[in-house]
Amino acid sequence: VDFGPRPPGSDANKALQAYIIGQLKSHNIQVIEDPFTATTPKGPVAMKNIIAKFPGKSGRAIALTGHFDTKLFPGRKFVGASDGGSSTGLLLELASVLAKQQRVDDVYVVFFDGEEAFGDWSDSDSVYGSKHLAAKWRADGTLGKLKALINLDMIGDKSLNIRQEMNSSANLRRLFWSTAAELGYKAYFPDEQIATDDDHMPFIRMGAPAIDIIDFDYPPWHTDTDTMDKLSAQSLEIVGTVTLEVVKRLEH
Repeated sequence: VDFGPRPPGSDANKALQAYIIGQLKSHNIQVIEDPFTATTPKGPVAMKNIIAKFPGKSGRAIALTGHFDTKLFPGRKFVGASDGGSSTGLLLELASVLAKQQRVDDVYVVFFDGEEAFGDWSDSDSVYGSKHLAAKWRADGTLGKLKALINLDMIGDKSLNIRQEMNSSANLRRLFWSTAAELGYKAYFPDEQIATDDDHMPFIRMGAPAIDIIDFDYPPWHTDTDTMDKLSAQSLEIVGTVTLEVVKRLEH
């Protein structure tokens, strides 16, 4: 968040890319940089996904994903503490934990660029990074190896309330919600339902099992009050703990 507004192509976005890569490499994690140029309403914009790979032995794969960009609001100071910041911070912490463990499956921790629309959200103006990677993984065979893609977005809210996103794979919803309940976190994962478009959808549309873990009930959403004081370390720890347990169950 200290980098300031981080829309794709900005100096702050590039500085954050370098920070993410440096943090991953400090744990001796294999880093794959995935640069591409997106066609946007603002013209061509250079973007970059960052992928941390933790090799396994099974030939199958699990992906944990989230976006690090913030929405472009010209003339405003939108720093996206929850919307862009919380997913980035949690993915960095998950990567540091995974680096200390032996893997069964390949696990990818993916930092997406270009999730946000430059204008109004539409099929052509949104989720640039995940659309690019889904197509790339379909071409190289990684997509067919995926047991699950777990997308994390806006998961730092002090009043954590993650409803079931109904475009997500039903089996993954059941697994995530039952795991949360068994770990004592049912109150934060109610059975209420929502449906939203997010970075999981390009993978869903290509037939991969994917789930969106998102707290969309967030009053500061897309306002300049989406700042650090709205976040909770406990919320991040709850989502991280459930996510790691789901990965463990998927592997075994």
